[in-house]
Order: sequence, then structure tokens, then C-alpha cells
Amino acid sequence: MELKTIRYETEDPAVPRGIATITLNRPERLNAWTGRMHTEYRWALARAEEDHGVRVVVVTGEGRGFCAGADSQALERHVDQGGYDPGTPDDIATPGYGVRPEFDHDFAFHFGLTKPVIAAVNGPAAGVGFVLACYCDLRFAALSAKFTTSHGKLHLPAEYGLSWLLPRLIGVTRANDLLLSSRTFKGSEAKELGLVNDAVPRDQLLAHTYEYASMLASTVSRGSLAETKRQIYTDLHRDVGTSVDEAAALLRRMMTEPDFAEGVAALTEKRPPRFS
Repeated sequence: MELKTIRYETEDPAVPRGIATITLNRPERLNAWTGRMHTEYRWALARAEEDHGVRVVVVTGEGRGFCAGADSQALERHVDQGGYDPGTPDDIATPGYGVRPEFDHDFAFHFGLTKPVIAAVNGPAAGVGFVLACYCDLRFAALSAKFTTSHGKLHLPAEYGLSWLLPRLIGVTRANDLLLSSRTFKGSEAKELGLVNDAVPRDQLLAHTYEYASMLASTVSRGSLAETKRQIYTDLHRDVGTSVDEAAALLRRMMTEPDFAEGVAALTEKRPPRFS
């Protein structure tokens, strides 16, 4: 596949062996998510799963951002079309599928992967970017990185099963704060909340993440990583697929409503939304 929105690297001499790096690569848009990026990301994960030399995957963003959420231009097209269009092909890769039916859904497929996926959140992680970080197995963040669920300010539901996942990561009370308010908070608070494993100065982030990834790759058996990861999510899950499907149904309905159009307009015009 020709990669236009991500980079996939396994041979960087500066990176310890056994680590694949997926870099979201639309820095001029703070790596905003598109259907093409979703397609390329899943292709890259499938390639990492198939590569016996890859033990751990690190996901990060090029430039100042991790992933600023759905691209605002794509959101405007959803308004123009009167509803949601994922913009992905029918033959999109299915990494992690086939382990449990509950995992055979967008982003939940991370639970079916055999290799740990670590997010290195270098900058803004909003909306679907926040979702992506949460579905990674481990998260390291820059102290200055900004996080937000963001959906409330676009008249949308919690996306991609986040209402199932986030309470399991940080507890119901803290998750309710982030999900209901869509407020913005920094990496330093993310560490306090237990959302990230560690938060460090931005210029130390990748080295810190690779050090941990290298520890996993070099000191833990491949079979143990795969089986332990499967144990964790099999024991943890409680029908995440239903959560994803319900969120998708809400997404389709709410994107047809006037407040979604207003939320997108406010985002584009960089002003507070005026909801009905």
C-alpha cells in the first residue's frame, strides 16, 4: 500500500530492534484523522502482526500533534452529505480480528492483537485521537500534551466504545468527568488520573517510550506477551462490540441533527458553538 498519511518503520537505526513505529503523518493538520489514515493505520498494524521480527508497536504523531481528532474538512463533508461516511474501503485490513467476536470492531480490534501497542502522545490527542490512545495497551505522554474527548462540543456521543473503555481505565467517576465535560487537560493531569503510565518533557518522550518498549521486546517472551495480552482483554471485556455498535448508531443519527452542523461550523470558525 502507498502510505500518504502515516509512516511505518522497522529498520530505524536509532530505534531498538524488535520495535515497529507507526507515525501519524499529517503534521500540517495536527495529524487529524481521515478515512485514508484509518485504512493505512490498520494496514500497518496488520503488517506488524505478520512480521515475526516485530515484538512491540509504538504509535506517535509527526510534528506538534498526536492526533487532533477527525479532520474538520471531513466533518464538513458529513454535514453536506447529511450523515456519516467513514471513508474507508470494503477491503480494509482486519488486524486482531477472529480472536473474539466482541473485538471485531473499529479500534476494539487492538484487543485481538498479539503484540503490545504503546502510544507516545507527543501533542494534542482529541476525539478519535483520544480514542486511539486509549485503545493502546500502554500510554506515555508529553507533560504539555493536551487531551480531550471533544465529542460533547460537536453534538456527538462518546465514540467507538469509549463509554465502555474509559471507566475501565480510570474509574467511573473520573471517566464521567472527561466524557460529560469534554474538557481539555494536559499530560501532567493525565498521569494523575491514571490515564497514562508516565508523563515526561516532550523532548524525552520518544526515548522514554522506546526504552520501555525495548524492555518488553528484550526481556519478556513473545508467547507471554501474546497470551497475557489476550488474558487481560478477554477477562476485562463485557461486550465491547455492543458499545461500539451503539455508539455508531448514535453517531449516524446525531450527525443528521442541526447541532452537529453548528458544532462543525464553530470548530471551523474557531468560536464557541451556539447549540439549540
